[in-house]
Amino acid sequence: MAQQKEDRKMKIALTSLFVDDQRAALAFYTDVLGFRKHHDIPLGDDFWLTVVSPEVPDGPELLLEPAGHPAVKPYRDALVEDGIPLAQFAVENLEAEHKRLTSKGVVFTQPPIDIGAAVVAVFDDTCGNLIQLIEEKPETNDVGVH
Repeated sequence: MAQQKEDRKMKIALTSLFVDDQRAALAFYTDVLGFRKHHDIPLGDDFWLTVVSPEVPDGPELLLEPAGHPAVKPYRDALVEDGIPLAQFAVENLEAEHKRLTSKGVVFTQPPIDIGAAVVAVFDDTCGNLIQLIEEKPETNDVGVH
C-alpha cells in the first residue's frame, strides 16, 4: 500500500442525491436553483448527471442519482415524513433566496428560522427530497472582550 503524503488533504469531490426523474431534476436544479450542468453522460437507461455551483465550477459535484434501487423509496419517504432534509446548501442571504425561490413556485416546508448560529429553511425539490438552505452567521469572537 502506497503511503499517503503528509500534506495531502481529503476533500469532497462528489456527493449523490437520489431523484425520481433525472431530466426533471436537472431542470429544477439548473433552471430554478441556478446550478450548472457539469456531466451528462448516458449510462443505459440512466445518466451520469452532475451539477455544480456556478460560483465554484471546479468544486464538488452533485450527482442526480436515479432512485430506482428498492431501498431508496422507503428511506426517502421516512425522511420526508419526519421533515428531515436529505441535503443542505449554503447561501449568503437566506431571506433573498427564499423570496427568489418562492417567486419561482418552490414550496418551503419550513420558512426561514433563526437558530442562533445560522438561519435555515427547508424546501421540497420536486424530485422526492427535502433540501435545507443555510445562511451561517459571522462568528463573533468575544474572547478577551470585557
